[in-house]
Amino acid sequence: MKVIFLQDVKGTGKKGEVKEVSEGYARNFLIPRKLAIPATEGNMNTLKAQQRKEQKQKAEELEKAKQLGQKLSEITVTLSAKAGEGGRVFGSITSKQISQELKKKFQLDVDKKKIQLDEPIRSLGVTKVPVKLHPEVTATLSVQVVEE
Repeated sequence: MKVIFLQDVKGTGKKGEVKEVSEGYARNFLIPRKLAIPATEGNMNTLKAQQRKEQKQKAEELEKAKQLGQKLSEITVTLSAKAGEGGRVFGSITSKQISQELKKKFQLDVDKKKIQLDEPIRSLGVTKVPVKLHPEVTATLSVQVVEE
């Protein structure tokens, strides 16, 4: 019996997959637990429409991420901090501060988890910071730290 999986079933199939399984397994286990539905023509059409919708949504997300990446690569975020001799900053500049500054000055909403700082910035000057906006899109943001 052909079924369309509604959820991942370990060892059998993944969500959205159409597979041939034994009739007893489908009728007694998969269908009553709402893990799968029979692969009728109407259900297949619904599945295809849902997959097209998901693809369109993923394409839109990718496009938005590319546009945001373009904006971020043109921006220089300026943060001020107290500094001592030799350009050492007292404390440090974190991804949270960079995210807040982007929201305040440029009205760009970038999650602090997407800003990939290996370690907080502890020196004056310009630092290039990678920002992972999408699995396929990584932008580089310039962060300038000036003395207060």
